[in-house]
Amino acid sequence: MSEQDTGQVREALIRYYDGTERMATIVDKEVPYPDGKLIVSRTDPQGIITHANQAFVDMSGYSREELIGTNHYILRHPDMPAVAFKGLWDTMAEGKKWQGFVKNLRKDGTYYWVKATVIPNMRNGELVGYTSVRRKPSRSKIRESEALYATLM
Repeated sequence: MSEQDTGQVREALIRYYDGTERMATIVDKEVPYPDGKLIVSRTDPQGIITHANQAFVDMSGYSREELIGTNHYILRHPDMPAVAFKGLWDTMAEGKKWQGFVKNLRKDGTYYWVKATVIPNMRNGELVGYTSVRRKPSRSKIRESEALYATLM
């Protein structure tokens, strides 16, 4: 069965906060978050991925080599409103922990939902990057997030 048989396919232009953009194939098909797994990644202060655990590699559909050295926004799904990420970055700028629900884009164009916790990594009072831990979100929180994000687009 092809992807076209399992979900609508569209092309979308994704614009990132740093001014870059790319065309991406979007497949309206959710990949279920695996039970009992934690997705963990670390980035430098600019959001460049420096560590990806195996659960992250598996869920993203990218190889570890493709992820390391790439900006974390490669996972940004076009259904995610920019204001959601503004809230994340504003919270990070204050040196605080951020939590929220995120719809991520996989390499193959499908998507998965996560409950994300992002923590600034400090050494000797200096920001050296961020650690993000993602868990399986409840279906009710996904529905709430979908409804809210639709109003913010």
